[in-house]
Amino acid sequence: MIPTLTAETRAAPPDWALLQRHLFDVLDAAALEFADRYARPDGTLHWRDEWPGMDGSDDPYEGFMNFPLLYALGGSRAVLDRARVIWDGITWQWTEYGQIHDEFDAYYDWMHHGEGYLFQYFLGLADPSSLKERGRAVNFATLYTTDRVGNWDAERRLIRSPITGSRGPRFHQTAEDWCTHREILDNYLPPFEDLPGIDPYAMKCNWSDDAVYDQILTRINARQARGDVPLNLAATSMALHAYLHTGEASFRDWALDYTAAWTDRTAESGGITPDNIGLSGQIGEYNDGKWWGGYYGWRWPHGAFSILEPLCIAATNAVLLTGDTSHLALPRSQLDHLWSLRREEGGKTLVPNRHYDAGWRDWREMHPMYGVYLWMMSLAEEDAERAERGLSEVFDTIDTGFSGYAKNIGGHMGFNGNTAQWFAFIRGRDPGYPVRRLQTTLESVAAQIARYRADENDPLTMDHYRESMTIHMWQDLTPVLCEALVQLTMGAPMHVYHGGLQHASIRWFDATARRPGLPPGVAALVHGIDADGISLTLVNTDPAHPARAILQAGAFGEHEITHAALGEATQTVGGPHLAIDLAPGALAGLHLTLRRFAHRPSYATPFDDMPPPALLRPRDT
Repeated sequence: MIPTLTAETRAAPPDWALLQRHLFDVLDAAALEFADRYARPDGTLHWRDEWPGMDGSDDPYEGFMNFPLLYALGGSRAVLDRARVIWDGITWQWTEYGQIHDEFDAYYDWMHHGEGYLFQYFLGLADPSSLKERGRAVNFATLYTTDRVGNWDAERRLIRSPITGSRGPRFHQTAEDWCTHREILDNYLPPFEDLPGIDPYAMKCNWSDDAVYDQILTRINARQARGDVPLNLAATSMALHAYLHTGEASFRDWALDYTAAWTDRTAESGGITPDNIGLSGQIGEYNDGKWWGGYYGWRWPHGAFSILEPLCIAATNAVLLTGDTSHLALPRSQLDHLWSLRREEGGKTLVPNRHYDAGWRDWREMHPMYGVYLWMMSLAEEDAERAERGLSEVFDTIDTGFSGYAKNIGGHMGFNGNTAQWFAFIRGRDPGYPVRRLQTTLESVAAQIARYRADENDPLTMDHYRESMTIHMWQDLTPVLCEALVQLTMGAPMHVYHGGLQHASIRWFDATARRPGLPPGVAALVHGIDADGISLTLVNTDPAHPARAILQAGAFGEHEITHAALGEATQTVGGPHLAIDLAPGALAGLHLTLRRFAHRPSYATPFDDMPPPALLRPRDT
């Protein structure tokens, strides 16, 4: 029995509520049209007949991964059904191309695994009853939590290569592995400082030159192909994904132990997280003992961003698993270390983004988003202060671009660039943000529809061989932009793009349809979050029909609602769920008092009347 409050006070729906419901309708229609244009009925994509190299499967997944997230927020069932067909189609297609084996990337790094397998994490939110998705979660996680394909060294608590997957660690990289990236990497800084004739500080390195390419591959295989890197911490999300499906302690224990291993390495390195660990467990084993210079490390290709993101992912996952916010100490320590190195330049406070043999370089403004991710889990003022360090006039306007790596120490991807702007709103400094964010999202969706409808983006007539990276076309053109809905209805920043789970203050379920998401016609706005609780407004925009919504505390039911107040009515709850009956046209202001991290996190829904079916046991051959 779920405690219930009733809202009967009618009021004209506010602008944000009407915009929110309109956005749901627009996204539902655009998602299906986009799928019809770029995917066949069997889910495969209109594209090339071959694709070499190790790169690739993450990109088509990224173009469609928000489909199940949209459903989980309240989108149509047709969107979820199409998402499943497309995931299967992409997986088969990229298996044929050679990038996928046993439904998982054969080998690649966890920046790309992380962003591609968001699709699976969102399917968990959308329908945890799916036996196939539960089975895949376990299969994928055990690629890393066990030694069955050689990725994991339990004795040394390390993932054995930066490049791993269903075929195990990739200790030797070939010219074919990187072939589709060469022209793009021409415009990045060189991955090593001792390449003959190459300026180590320039943002140019001619990978397209065969002689230079050979020198790069030789150094990759000698210095970067073996051992552990912080980027691998994104694998904790896959372990947690399996735990949310099954509750098996082995997945929880692995994620916590692996995160702790990196805490130990950071202490061993004098407080700075090292970016390369040899197979023996030694820091800098293949890199002359240096703690910098690893694959996706403090220097190449993105710098601090590639360290801070996985640290935030692993630490917030650990907090979800334990309720212990001391796990945030690891990313906090790196943010604080960079801040301690700050300097003033041109009226701005800058911190270093890269470490070279000569020391720290590439000074930029600190990005607020890392502090926001930590504050979301701790609600501690010390983490709010870390977010405030980077707030500047840059974040006074809404960012509608796809990516923003060049702006500062961090970046964003996938049209998810407004974490700092949402933080300012939720802290009470920008009350107009919800309406502006919804308006700009609708404008962006309309622009995306026009782009994918354009003749030059017709998948049946365009030249898919005109440049190697047309593999990014689906994520560049997708109209399914969910950041505004996540922020406003769930009271949370959008997930960390390269592999973070979608943590949240609350999520919604439709009690009548017995499914995730807001009921039809219902809009929600979380406008206050602090250590004392959550404040929100719920609106039934339908003037003729009632609605029944179920509110869950935490994205994974991890919090307990102790009391809920609606006007003068207060309800003792004592669990993660609260039902709200909304009369036609009703508007309700709610305040929830929470006991945080009181329950084991799970994908389970309020409608799980019977245990899920047992996982199939694969036959050993």
